[in-house]
Amino acid sequence: MIVLKGAEVSARIKEQVREALKGCEGQPPCLAVVRVGERPDDVSYERGALKKMEAFGLRARSCAFPEDISDEDFRKAFRAINEDPDVAGILLLRPLPKQICEKDIAEMIDPAKDLDGISSVNMARVFMGDAGGFAPCTAEAVVEVLKANGIPISGKRVTIVGRSLVVGKPLAMLMIKENATVTVCHTKTADLAGTCRQAEILVAAAGRARMLNGDYVGQDAVVLDVGINVDKDGKLCGDVDFESIRDKASMATPVPGGIGAVTTAVLARHLVRAAGFEIG
Repeated sequence: MIVLKGAEVSARIKEQVREALKGCEGQPPCLAVVRVGERPDDVSYERGALKKMEAFGLRARSCAFPEDISDEDFRKAFRAINEDPDVAGILLLRPLPKQICEKDIAEMIDPAKDLDGISSVNMARVFMGDAGGFAPCTAEAVVEVLKANGIPISGKRVTIVGRSLVVGKPLAMLMIKENATVTVCHTKTADLAGTCRQAEILVAAAGRARMLNGDYVGQDAVVLDVGINVDKDGKLCGDVDFESIRDKASMATPVPGGIGAVTTAVLARHLVRAAGFEIG
């Protein structure tokens, strides 16, 4: 099995960003990472995003709030970030605590700064196949990994395990745009393992640690693990039981070091676009 590491794909995007920023006068674009609470996966993703922006020659700042912040106070703080002219793009880490209306916050964000495609404006653009908006970074990263490694998408049977607006649904639209035949699975899918085994490209985006093992993978399938989970030992792991698929999959992404590394690179590319620079 070939391990598809994200570092090489990330490096390619880094060059795109650096090329776009040539001749940039003044300070480089700034990203605001908005986090509420201390969820380990959010903290880990934020740390990776801040590190990636710095490595790409961009600016980033953490805007962290306590878990128990009120809806009113968070709206006020978020509005200030949204209206800050120094902030070219915003990454809102979700899910938000129950006392905050996530849907309302998603509608507050300026679509031009909405780097992770959470607003209805950008989501509609994804579903319309309009490349002018911002697709969710993780969904775009999956397609980026396939293309960068020369893995054909057109005409392939793609199965996505997970139907969230963060990954599953927008990724299905991006795959359809690439002419794939897409199946989206979820908790109500009958014979989930059997359905997954039919896939030539299998994407795990269920949010459950090591949920998919070798029984879910067809011979020579390409497996892309989107999951970022923390196991009982406090270690990061994906939605795929990586060791159990070695004799089945032809290629697979690891966790960590796979899709996540590309996701933050895509975020950087989105930031540069949001600031008005052209990406080649």
